[in-house]
Amino acid sequence: MNQPDLQIAADFRPARLLRNAHLQSLLASSGLRSWLFKRKRAALRRGVTEHILDCGDGVRLQGFHTPQQARPQARALVILLHGWEGSSDSTYLLHAGSRLLDEGYDVFRLNLRDHGATHHLNVGLFHSCLLDEVVGACKAIVQLFPHMPLAIAGFSLGGNFALRVALRAPAAGVELRHAIGVCPVISPRAGLAAISNAPFFYEQYFMHKWRRSLLRKQALFPQRELFAASDLRGNLHDLTRSMVERHTDFGTLENYLDGYAISGDRLAALSVPASILTSADDPVIPIADFRALQLSPSTELDIAPHGGHCGFIQDFSLRSYSEDYIVSRLQRTFGA
Repeated sequence: MNQPDLQIAADFRPARLLRNAHLQSLLASSGLRSWLFKRKRAALRRGVTEHILDCGDGVRLQGFHTPQQARPQARALVILLHGWEGSSDSTYLLHAGSRLLDEGYDVFRLNLRDHGATHHLNVGLFHSCLLDEVVGACKAIVQLFPHMPLAIAGFSLGGNFALRVALRAPAAGVELRHAIGVCPVISPRAGLAAISNAPFFYEQYFMHKWRRSLLRKQALFPQRELFAASDLRGNLHDLTRSMVERHTDFGTLENYLDGYAISGDRLAALSVPASILTSADDPVIPIADFRALQLSPSTELDIAPHGGHCGFIQDFSLRSYSEDYIVSRLQRTFGA
């Protein structure tokens, strides 16, 4: 397998015609990219095992484990977390997972609550402050694979979860060796405002997927009124506020958004080695949020000039530099 040197954001130099931030962001999850790599991604489905994890307090989450076949023994097990309204089958997650298999890592793709085809597993709705159950899922994964060194990597909201899991891991008895966040949500308040102010197709994209998810949940639990019809006709800000007020104890939208923020000094106590990759032109997560972070000595922040939101598409083969970055960090931790 290839053994790349430690990658830094300055190494990412996209083709000139691919430098547009919106193009980068759209290509990350594009059907074209999925189609081009369909044979390679099929490796994730060879030998895959579905697991329904007991995450505590009656919560169940679904995940998929794929063992590597490149080495006599896996280097480590890497838990992968998708972004909001993505899933374990999101294009960017499948690409990262297939690359990790090639490099000798076992892969566990975890679905957050109400993502993928998991709406039936839990009565309550997903929201981004449900950290306990994701930590519980990681504990369950450790019990399934007790002798495997462990790392976690996530994209966007998944990157936010990965870093928050790393904060909790020592106290939870989860021995994480490394955590990686690609374009993680830092300040949800600023992120929500950025989506609202970005070109219309960002909000339209998220609203379409969220409405579809809520309708699926309502059909599965018809005895509960999850939302009013008028809620689904609102914008992202208004629907978020309505869901917070209906289904959480946060009281206000602002309290909820602050509940999963990792801005300012919230990562300063992080003892698990961590890496954060983002781009200066991310249209969804403001770069100012990253530059204001107060990080622990064991956390590195790498900002590329280009890359959009979770894109980092290098050339017209549609390969993503984020995969090189993740692999190089893991090889530094687990050896090449």
